[in-house]
Amino acid sequence: MDGAPYLRKIDLKQYKSYPELLKALEIMFNFSIGDCSERDYYMGSEYAPTYEDKDGDWMLVGDVPWNMFISSCKRLRIMRGQEARGLTCL
Repeated sequence: MDGAPYLRKIDLKQYKSYPELLKALEIMFNFSIGDCSERDYYMGSEYAPTYEDKDGDWMLVGDVPWNMFISSCKRLRIMRGQEARGLTCL
């Protein structure tokens, strides 16, 4: 999470879907993410969950199908919403 020096490993295979992962992150870091929409990104939150894929590109969590995400995600980062504006969400 931006501004907090948390280095935690998360086994993505424990989760079966994006909503399950996002709920776990909300509980782990005590914040609310909101719903993702293409126009408004993560509505109702000042944070947006992002991830670094195998190619080193940063994308919003939810951009690709779940199985592709768990096979390509190298690192998760919870950015401030303003920083994530250039990223897209399905």
